[in-house]
Amino acid sequence: MERQLKLTMAVPISTKSEAIKRREVRLERLHRRRQKRLAFSAALMIAAVAAFLFFSTKSPQAFSASGEFKLANPADLPPAPEGPAPFEGVKLGVVSSGTETGEPGEPAAMAAQLQELPQESTAEPEVQEPRQVLQAVPTQAQVISYPEGAPMLYYAQSGDSLGVLAVRFGVEVQDISSSDPLPSDGFIPEGQLLLIPNRLDETTSPLKLIPDSEVVNSPSAVGFDVDEFVRQAGGYLARYEEAVYGFGTMRGADIIEKVALEFSIHPRLLLALLEYESGWVYGGPQTNQQKTYPLGVSNSDTIGLYKQLEAAAGIIASGYYGWREGTVVVLEFPDGNEVRLSAELNCGTVGLMHFFSKQGNFPEWAEALYGEKGFAWTYQNMFGDPWLRAVDFEPLFTPDVLQPELQLPFEKGVTWSMTVGPHAAWGAAAVRAALDFAPPSAETGCQTNWAWVNAAGPGLVVRSEDGAVVVDMDGDGNEQTGWNIIYLHIATNKRVPVGTWVEAGDHIGHPSCEGGISTGTHLHIVRKYNGEWVPADGPLGFVMSGWRAKAGSASLSGWLVRNDQVVKASVVGATSSHISLDD
Repeated sequence: MERQLKLTMAVPISTKSEAIKRREVRLERLHRRRQKRLAFSAALMIAAVAAFLFFSTKSPQAFSASGEFKLANPADLPPAPEGPAPFEGVKLGVVSSGTETGEPGEPAAMAAQLQELPQESTAEPEVQEPRQVLQAVPTQAQVISYPEGAPMLYYAQSGDSLGVLAVRFGVEVQDISSSDPLPSDGFIPEGQLLLIPNRLDETTSPLKLIPDSEVVNSPSAVGFDVDEFVRQAGGYLARYEEAVYGFGTMRGADIIEKVALEFSIHPRLLLALLEYESGWVYGGPQTNQQKTYPLGVSNSDTIGLYKQLEAAAGIIASGYYGWREGTVVVLEFPDGNEVRLSAELNCGTVGLMHFFSKQGNFPEWAEALYGEKGFAWTYQNMFGDPWLRAVDFEPLFTPDVLQPELQLPFEKGVTWSMTVGPHAAWGAAAVRAALDFAPPSAETGCQTNWAWVNAAGPGLVVRSEDGAVVVDMDGDGNEQTGWNIIYLHIATNKRVPVGTWVEAGDHIGHPSCEGGISTGTHLHIVRKYNGEWVPADGPLGFVMSGWRAKAGSASLSGWLVRNDQVVKASVVGATSSHISLDD
């Protein structure tokens, strides 16, 4: 099914003819505005091409024909056409059931809107001769075969560590060498040249598609006004409202900001995906499928914008942090086929790849990522070149980054239980960054508890709502920058308010079941740095009062280790899980 990238639609769709007329009017306006911007760029491009042809003719030996892969350069993407351009979208299923997601309290109006949307065809598809997948996808999407036994030269990226690189390349840690010293623990300096034996057979292209700082809610998101962007775009999202459990009726832009903040996913990425999948930002949904599942995650539990964004954020984060931790090295498609990821990719690209691998099989995935009018084309038309922006904000991690000194978040003399080892930071984001602790109690389940959760370190409280307290340790007021400590399941009663400066040991609040899903009163504590969730058992290990977190192989398992002392996580609060803050 073909769709169009509606960069100009600003009013609700009423009839097909009206939509076409309105689109043509705004496209003409957009075209006139863009002509001035493109004129100068076109002149530079012509000059560059002329210079290239001149020098290549004069000195052909100066140019390499080695066929080396190069990083993605969105500037090479074709400019947006003068009119809306049809392109293949992610393969969508037929909606069998759904809920109304329009204006609350107006079911009749919603029913009328749904009837006006064109229905997806149920006709039998035309039978075609089978063809090889690699002949049907963009060249850049085709798998890469490496010469057997040939060593690879690899330049370290931000956040790389020896153990994870060994997993990505399928080698042992001792097989990786460099002319410069390699840290056994911690991050490898960005740009350090490594020599790694090639043990991989076929992988995806090593082409990087999007920088890390444009995937996580990083310093590059500071100052980006979601509400103003959505208002100026003037599409369906600008008028959309939805009832969100526990928060009442929320506007579309507010939902984007909420998910971006809670899941630490960049709001620009969420907006671009929403436009690519359903046209909500500049235009509006064209089918019931796009209206009910605007991010294309077709699941009866993910109906509506908020649930769709939550699901999408979780899928992206699982790929991003799975690559960071070395737990994701293969993509699996809905039809069961798999492809090994190139070891040279960055976390942001893998997060995007992971999302689209859940939306369709290999051909649809390849078209979305590498097609002429794929996601990169949509993103650049909306926000410009992400790689140019990343120059000012990356690397997100440097080898000299250290966790600030933290202490256990309890009052002295009070014994708590470590109930869960390193596990998911927030929602479905599969990054093992959080630890859980339960206060002393004679009762199980969600019971009122008057034990105090104390600040693990100093900082400014920048968020205090829905069971969550966020302490910004650098005090600049932005969750996207520096170190942040998040305390979840903090009771409303006596919870520290926004704007409070706390020191280590000051009261944060009382543990509870508020915020998220919880089966018992406890504290969920996790760290972020420059917008990234920081794995508890990694190069920047979670250390409090000298206790270092270690992840177990089984789900929810783990330990805290200090010298020869060991505390073992137990969901039932066994004696071996007991821990307290020393005097």
